[in-house]
Amino acid sequence: MKKVETIANAANFSAANFGKLNELSDYVLELGPDMKIPGKVFGGAVLGATGGEFSFQLFQPGTESGFLHTHKQHEELYFFLSGKGEFQVDGQVFPVQEGSVVRVAPDGRRSVRNNGDAPLVMLCVQYRGGVFTAEDAADGVILSEPVNW
Repeated sequence: MKKVETIANAANFSAANFGKLNELSDYVLELGPDMKIPGKVFGGAVLGATGGEFSFQLFQPGTESGFLHTHKQHEELYFFLSGKGEFQVDGQVFPVQEGSVVRVAPDGRRSVRNNGDAPLVMLCVQYRGGVFTAEDAADGVILSEPVNW
């Protein structure tokens, strides 16, 4: 099974390499003895993320998540990086493809499938819903110091 490579880390950052997106199928997420999800890897713990979680997932043609799920408090953003397929939320099915982004509220019953003929690759970002404010949107601070490479 493939492992995430740590690139660097220090007090204020961490960096990792998950490999080429077309090689995500080398990962297997084991949720239990009877639940193994091929092509999926979580990254938040690897990087020490404290405000959210993320995962990469690759669906081979003709495969799907295989279950519906919801969350107690977490909203999710699904970014489709390559391929095409279908996404389902609360029984509504719609097409997704490279460049599509889907937001799902915690209570949304969701699932995804690859009904295309090439791998479908997605990045899912999970975070606590209902807490981001206008003040948070202005949180960035542009520094006056020069960038030295």
